[in-house]
Amino acid sequence: MTIFGLSIIAVTGIINFLLLLFQLLSGLHVLKVKIQIHKTVGKVLFVVACLHGLIAIVFH
Repeated sequence: MTIFGLSIIAVTGIINFLLLLFQLLSGLHVLKVKIQIHKTVGKVLFVVACLHGLIAIVFH
């Protein structure tokens, strides 16, 4: 399965990287965000990471 010519595993991996980078920068207070946004993005990161792993196991 592909999205814009990239495999869906690669796309979810890129999304994971961006979410992880946001979490790191907001946790170190480089980016000033409300704690609720930080928590919500953490939950989204968890879901996308699980989806990424599940797709990788099933389709690769």
